[in-house]
Amino acid sequence: MAQCGMLRDYRFTNAAEDIRGSKVYGLNDEKLGKIDDVIFDHASGSIRYVVVDTGGWLSSRKFIVPAERLRCSAEHTDDFSVDLNKEQIERLPPYNETDLESDQQWSDYEGKYRSKWETGPVMHRAETDRNITPTTQQMQGNSSSARAAGSTAGSQDTGAFTQGGFAASTDSVEISQSANGIGPRWDTFQNRLRERRKEVINTGSAQSGADTYRKAG
Repeated sequence: MAQCGMLRDYRFTNAAEDIRGSKVYGLNDEKLGKIDDVIFDHASGSIRYVVVDTGGWLSSRKFIVPAERLRCSAEHTDDFSVDLNKEQIERLPPYNETDLESDQQWSDYEGKYRSKWETGPVMHRAETDRNITPTTQQMQGNSSSARAAGSTAGSQDTGAFTQGGFAASTDSVEISQSANGIGPRWDTFQNRLRERRKEVINTGSAQSGADTYRKAG
């Protein structure tokens, strides 16, 4: 059995507690899409990623965001934001929901995906209370992305993501699996998922086959 799953067609009793359908904004308040689903750990019910449907501007249509990188939007009530822009997202490995059917395939994808995230922490964001300490290189204004990737002295990776904590060629990263404190709406949603994870697993998330990937209207 897969270790991670999605909600898919599962619906909570109180629709107001569901974050699916919420908009996600990127850098410079650029709309990136809507939350289509979440990927959660079967054992704990903790949300590991949100799945964002771009509505078509991205070739693979959807992309994922680590839950702990998400935050409440300061400009849009009940919506969320992440320090990414479309160019950075287009450089991510294409997301395919069917990878979740195999632990090995998902592990392989996560390895490729996570290699795009910078190994070191990123700057504290003024609009949130989520303190993240900058690296020495960042404080000195150097290319943290290139250094995090183990680049040689004096070189600079022009393809590196210089905003939002991204690096183009890191081999390993540490992405925390804790996403508490994003906001009351998020916390309520995650708590409901944890409470009902077994029910979710036994219904929508545990199903297989192409038809289960089509969300109900």
